[in-house]
Amino acid sequence: MNSFRLAFRLLLSAAMLQTGTADLQAQADSTRSTARMIAVGAANVLDTYLSPEKYRGTELRYLSHSTRPTRWHHISQTLLHQGSVVTASNRADNNDELGGQYTFQYHLRYNWQLTPELRLAAGAGLGADIGFLYNTRNGNNPAQARFALNLMPSLSARYDTRIRAWDIRIGYEATAPLLGIMFSPNYGQSYYEIFNEGNNDHNIVPTTIAATPSMAQLVTIDLRPWRKWRTTWLRLGYLGDYRQAEVNHLKYHHYSHLIILGYVKTL
Repeated sequence: MNSFRLAFRLLLSAAMLQTGTADLQAQADSTRSTARMIAVGAANVLDTYLSPEKYRGTELRYLSHSTRPTRWHHISQTLLHQGSVVTASNRADNNDELGGQYTFQYHLRYNWQLTPELRLAAGAGLGADIGFLYNTRNGNNPAQARFALNLMPSLSARYDTRIRAWDIRIGYEATAPLLGIMFSPNYGQSYYEIFNEGNNDHNIVPTTIAATPSMAQLVTIDLRPWRKWRTTWLRLGYLGDYRQAEVNHLKYHHYSHLIILGYVKTL
């Protein structure tokens, strides 16, 4: 009789554990969130097609970040839109560069709810960038156009905790281009040659991580001071976006260190 009771309790405990794990995973799979953020901070820009000098200045960026479930179990989709403007000056402070860029990314990630507090996700997606950089003193080649399409692995982590009456959610997300294509004039080639004379010279360049060793990482702290807010969180964070490329004998980098302020809506 005692053996039967023990076996019954073990089976009941296993069933409860399995149910709890399934509930956690189901909750993770059904999570929807949309974040709207403004970021501002320092930018460091180099484009040897326009100038051998490094330019330092200020960047302003808007970000829209959404995560949604898919019809596939454990897999979520993430959509990211970013629009940024930057103004920077050289060391002598006698010349400026102005730039703008739009970025779109779409990722599919597999989710693991390791504990009630900790969730991990990893996957891959596509990223597209289009933009420009304008040098105010250049005569023949005053501007540089940007276009790139990349396959990008990505990962994210989220940890939920509570301090007194405050719900706190700590997040981390990272992406990096692995393979892709990008547009670039060749060394010494003008845009007039490319578009007016049709003198194409390896201007659509296949790239790998060796030619474009870049990475973006986002660290966030979401705060919900009052439970009555339910689905609304305040967001503070840091965005480090480190973009580099060396193609057609030209070097480019754009390093951004940005402080983020925004809000998150969850369902």
